[in-house]
Amino acid sequence: MKLSNITYNFRQTIAKMMPTETIQQTRQAAMAVLVHAAADDIAARLSDLELPASMALREPENGLVMVRGRIGGDGSAFNLGEATVTRAAVRLASGECGFGYTLGRDRDKARLIALCDALIQTADYAATIEANVLAPLRAEQAAERQRKAEQTAATKVDFYTLVRGEG
Repeated sequence: MKLSNITYNFRQTIAKMMPTETIQQTRQAAMAVLVHAAADDIAARLSDLELPASMALREPENGLVMVRGRIGGDGSAFNLGEATVTRAAVRLASGECGFGYTLGRDRDKARLIALCDALIQTADYAATIEANVLAPLRAEQAAERQRKAEQTAATKVDFYTLVRGEG
């Protein structure tokens, strides 16, 4: 049986188990966590797991993307400037493909994000990646946001005006 047939059969099985919208939402939520994590943190969490074989579909490569903006959020679009981006693509032995993009030139991070993206598409590894990689990173990021919010709140100054009576 060809790999393409196995991949097609697997995708059909997954599609029956999980709607496409849910798979997309899961992948988007994972990417939102992974792009804000350091490559070392992702690698450390993945090193504790027994991962399946994978091959690079696209070696990590750097490039530029145009960043566009809108005045007031709803005005006409304009080119703001360029940003450096790194992308990678990975295919697992079971056929799932993962894609990773990150700002900057961190090739390892793009490859790790692509690997995690492929793993969360599998029935065997999705729960493991969520529990051992995504959930701890999500908790760390929430704690960091909370710490920054508390630090900012500590510097808040309330200004008030005293009214002087005339007369």
